[in-house]
This record gives sequence, structure tokens and C-alpha cells, in this order.
Amino acid sequence: MANYHKLEAKTVDELKDIANKIRIHSITSTQTAKSGHPTSCSSIAEILSVLFFNTMRYKVSDPRDPSSDRFVLSKGHAAPALYAAWAEAGLFPASDLKNLRKFGSDLEGHPTPRLNFIDVGTGSLGQGLAIANGMAYVGKNYDKANYRVYCLIGDGESAEGSIWEALAFASYYKLDNLCVIFDVNRLGQSEPTALGHDMDTYRKRLEAFGFNPIVVDGHDIEQIVKAFYVASNTKEKPTALLAKTYKGKNFPKIEDLENWHGKALGDQADRVIQHLQGLLKNPGPSQIHPLKPLKDDAPAVDITNIKLASPPSYKIGELVATRSAYGSALVKIAKSNPRVIALDGDMKNSTFSENLRKYDPTRYIECFIAEQSLVGTAIGAACRDRTVPFISTFATFFTRAFDQLRMGAISQSNINVVGSHCGVSIGEDGPSQMGLEDLAMFRSIPGCTVFYPGDAVATERAIELAANTKGITFTRVSRPATPVLYSNDQVFQIGKALIHRKSNKDQVLIIGAGVTLHEALNASIELAKGGIGARVMDPFTIKPIDKDGIIKNAKECGGLIIVVEDHYPEGGLGEAVLSAVALEKNIIVKHLAVQEVPRSGPPNVLIDHYGLSAKKIIDAARELIKLF
Repeated sequence: MANYHKLEAKTVDELKDIANKIRIHSITSTQTAKSGHPTSCSSIAEILSVLFFNTMRYKVSDPRDPSSDRFVLSKGHAAPALYAAWAEAGLFPASDLKNLRKFGSDLEGHPTPRLNFIDVGTGSLGQGLAIANGMAYVGKNYDKANYRVYCLIGDGESAEGSIWEALAFASYYKLDNLCVIFDVNRLGQSEPTALGHDMDTYRKRLEAFGFNPIVVDGHDIEQIVKAFYVASNTKEKPTALLAKTYKGKNFPKIEDLENWHGKALGDQADRVIQHLQGLLKNPGPSQIHPLKPLKDDAPAVDITNIKLASPPSYKIGELVATRSAYGSALVKIAKSNPRVIALDGDMKNSTFSENLRKYDPTRYIECFIAEQSLVGTAIGAACRDRTVPFISTFATFFTRAFDQLRMGAISQSNINVVGSHCGVSIGEDGPSQMGLEDLAMFRSIPGCTVFYPGDAVATERAIELAANTKGITFTRVSRPATPVLYSNDQVFQIGKALIHRKSNKDQVLIIGAGVTLHEALNASIELAKGGIGARVMDPFTIKPIDKDGIIKNAKECGGLIIVVEDHYPEGGLGEAVLSAVALEKNIIVKHLAVQEVPRSGPPNVLIDHYGLSAKKIIDAARELIKLF
């Protein structure tokens, strides 16, 4: 290729030395830990050597500099090799590598952002590429900067469908600032991979997906350097470097053999290290030094203190679906901050994320029906605080991406998830479309804030709060139009419930959220006609739940609580309330929820049939009061 200059022989030798030093470090660190994946590290040693000491531009003094190239190690079990590369680059002493996997050490078995040179946690395989896509999309379309994104994928993990979702996304959006590296070392954990070293099939598949595939000997420094050069000069399509490698490369009597996955070398270590040291031309400190960023051209970004551009403007009693209010709120916060973006899985006209697309199409990313890619892309877009992503689809479809969400929490990611069409209240579409497990799922994610707004005003404020909340947030919105309950100046706080229809003679506390809040209010009105005072609570957030508010109001209502939710009984609002009062004496909780797989039908019929209607709440209240 024109303008490409072959490396000097001295430079090639230096890069080979760094690769073998990475191997030595990987062996010694896993020996100390008595566990790890040194053979998986060995197959990528030359790739990391070239990336970190020839190709990538970054600052050792500031690993997350916004203008630096990004690297995602999707095959996270090869973490010791990545740690070794950073140690060789001078970020920390190589002696620290012996703290691998020790309790209290940030050099964990798989990478996490506890380390200042790691953007995202990896190790649950198949997720790195979607994250890299998010980084690359932001770099190309929002930052408009020169940084490039590199993602290293194991051939075993390429069996994951999420990889192919992400490949389709990268090709569709012509992410030419992205280079995907497949470490084709032939061996999986328990047996050889499906394709082994069939490089031609890999090439054909990547070409069919719209990539520029380059097959290289993954242990040939010159081939790898040239391939990265070609990738950087390829326009309008991403590049896939298909590296034919060997597991345990340069490990005599171990290289390319089965049954060495995930094992320290044990009594073979000294012999292998001695062999590797014999390959070094310069056993001393590396003479090549990491390069600085291409240009400090990533713009300064401020994503703090995001506000609604205008306050809610609804009338009390006006019928508005909370999913519609989400679309309105999304545009309002986007108006106040240019880094607010929306991603959806081809549901934008149902979730109302299309409102942002209409307002500013450049800040809407269509991820199509590929929910794992959808969530992963958002995690990547949020890295290094470059954007504030809101992700939406039907609440039930996020179950497909639970692993991505779980890893998002490990990655300390700030993403905002909005699930619509929750519960039996969606009606005739039937159980496959009904989010009935979503609250349980999101409540189980560490650090996740779960909003469940009761009307349009609450929804707009929930979205505003979510935009400024660290960690993952989930906002549950409903399909049916329901009356506006709150004045436009109502103040909402995370972890603070709101009370409706309070009196000094209340005999029961009814807690509802979303559509069931309205059923609870209707029940309270009817109960009052019969002389029964029923206080109604809107929790606003399910996690954190307003524990103190629930206990205080329950005691004022004689210790009787009814919780009604459009969700299965496990893990939702009811169990959040039960946990809140678990150590309190003389508090009884009656839990109304969807007890079986529901059927299709009109929303009002389903709400009544599955025990969530005002009528069923009235019956439950009378029975509870009678018993206690």
C-alpha cells in the first residue's frame, strides 16, 4: 500500500520482545494467583504489543483521556495480558502484576473500571463489540474526533449472537473508526471451536456482514502492523482483523494443545519462562514508548445539571399515557443539553422515543430489533462521560439483555433505560408483550434506580432525575392513557413517596404505581362512601423504596397495607414493600399481583380478571379490615 513503510528490523525485534514479556508476565501473575488464563493471554501477545507500542495513540498519564484511542478486551479472561501491556507501558510497576486476583487488588480476574485504564467490565463473553460500537459511533458522529476504537474478540465467543448483532450495527453505520480483532486461536474452553482455523470461512462471513476483512498471521509483527495501517485508511466500512493464532504460543509442549484453558502452568511454568527469556533480544526495559493522542480534538463535554427545558404543562384530569410523557420529556432534556441521545429497538413509535428523532434526528440511534446490541451500544456511548443515553423498548424485551445490564452495573455505567407496555394493562397483544418481570429484574441490578411514575407530570420529572442519576436507571411507563394527578409544580424526589387522600381516620394504606395507582384512588373513593378511610401512596421510585414513609403511614392506618401491582408477585413493588416492613411489628401486608400467565383481552377486563381493579382492591380492603 502506498505510504506504508515497513518497520525497521530493530523495531520488529523490540515488539517481539514486548510480546514475549507480556507472556512472561501472564505466566508469573497467574502462577502467583494459582489461577487464570495464561494460554489465552499468549495467543494475543503480539496483537497487544503492536496495539500498545506502535498503533494506538494514548496518554499513559491519563488512560481515559477523551482524545485517546479506545481498547475493549471483549475476551476478558485474557486480562493478565492487558495488565501486562499497561505495566510495560509504564502505567504501574510490573511487580504489581503479582497482585492479580488477590482480594483487595483492582487487578481482578476479569477487567473492571475499578482500574483507571479500563472503560468497561468484560468477561461475560460476546459483549465487547456492541460497547465498542457505542464508543465508535460517538467518536464519529458526536465528538467528530480522530480517536479510533479497537475491540479484541475471542474466536470462541464469536459464537454468541450478540457479536453478530453488533457486527451488523457497525457495518450499517459505516463505523470506519472501528477495528475488530478476532483472535482465532482454534481452541475453546472444553474443545476446539466450530471453525477451528478455517480462516476463509471467517473472512467470507465478515465480508458478507459488510466489513473489510484482513487475514493475518497473528504472531507476525509486520503483518499485524500493516493490517492496522490498512484499517486506519479504510473509509466507509469497519475493518475486521482476522488473526490466526495459537493458544499457548511459544509455550513448549503446551502450544496448541487442548486442556490448558483457564489453568496456571503449575510445574511447567519455570520451564516455559526460561524458554521465553531465551527468545528475548533485550531482556531489559523496553526501548519503545507509548504514543500520545493523535490530536487533542475531542470537545469538552458537560453532562451535569440537566433540566427540562420547560416544566410539565398538563391539566389535572387530562388523559395522557406515561409513555407519551416520556417522549415529551426526552425532547425537553435534549433541548437543554446537546449530549442527550436516544436509542431504540425499532419501537420508537410505540415508546415515543421518535419524538427526539423528529426534533433532532442526529441524536437518535436506531438499533433495530437487537436488544443486546441496543444496551451494549448505549453502555459504550456513555463511556468517558461523552453522552447521556436513554434506551427504550417494550419492558419485557429487556429480559433479553439482562446480562448486558448486569455487566453495565459492573462497568459503573450511567445509562437510562425506559420500558413501556408493562403489565396486563397493555391488553390484547397478550402475555408475550407484557412486561411482568421487569421490576424484579431491574431491582436485582446493583445500584439501579427504579422509577415508576404515576402520571405524565411524574414521568417528566422522573426522566429529568434519571438524566442526573449515577448508575443504571429504569423508568417503567404504561401504554394506557391515565388521568394527570399532579400539579405541574409538584416536586418529586428519589426515594420519597407521595400521599393521596389522607385523613386522620384511615384504616388501610393502599400502595399502587402506574395504572394501579389510579385503581387504588378509585377504590379509595368508593371505600370512603362506605365509611372506610383508605390512604393511597404513590411510591414514585420502587428502588430505593421510601421505607420510612411506608412504615409511618402504615402505622397511622392501623398497620394494614394493600399493595397492588401490574406485575408478577415475585420481585416487584409488593416484595419491595414487604422488605421495607420486615422488621416492624404489627404491620400486615396484602399483596395483589398477577398470579399466573395472563391471556389477551381488553385492558379493563384483564385488570379486573387478574385482581388489580378498584373493585378487587375494595374487596381486599374490606376483608383485611374485617380480619384485623
